[in-house]
Amino acid sequence: MKKRKFRIAVSIIILLGICFIIGLYYFNVIPHRKYENSDFGIETFKSSMDRDQDSIDDQTDILNSARKYIATKPKYKSRYYEETGYPTDGYGVCTDVVAFALRDAGYDLRELVNQDIEEHKDYYEIEKADKNIDFRRVRNLRVYLENHAISLTTDLEEIDAWQGGDIVIMKGHIGIVSDKRNKKGIPFLIHHANPFQISYEEDVLGSLYKVLGHYRISE
Repeated sequence: MKKRKFRIAVSIIILLGICFIIGLYYFNVIPHRKYENSDFGIETFKSSMDRDQDSIDDQTDILNSARKYIATKPKYKSRYYEETGYPTDGYGVCTDVVAFALRDAGYDLRELVNQDIEEHKDYYEIEKADKNIDFRRVRNLRVYLENHAISLTTDLEEIDAWQGGDIVIMKGHIGIVSDKRNKKGIPFLIHHANPFQISYEEDVLGSLYKVLGHYRISE
């Protein structure tokens, strides 16, 4: 009887351990293997545009700038910045990944979104525009991107349609598409989701997040 109870206890511990490891992998605590476009025969997209004229095409510039921003390991916290609009103290939220990625490629969302709101207030359903915060709200960025970016498929199985530097919107969340992919070819996401996030480039599309919008800034 004691041996049987012991075996049951050991089995439960092993099962819990396996579930724990699976959970760590599912939530990206355990890093996932990364694949390249070339592993799937996908040609890397290069934009014909170079908005900031730095000799780096916009698509590549946005991707590089997103990585440059997350390399600072921003702490997750929503704050208001009256003078700059953009965070200046090492804090940030999901929209800041996109805002900094685009700004360093020559697209100042603070100005661009504000201008679009002033010209099309009925699209945004905003009673009073606030230049310093409007561009840091997911719902506003979705409207802006629908109006000014190229709208692409949200089907993750169409892996060749997804390129590093694209922008992806989920429910209440936004991020930049990585040029790294999982074993199915689904791209990783460069994003900032919560204060407990360990890695800012994760295999979460289609698992933790359902895609609502997929956009490309440049042609």
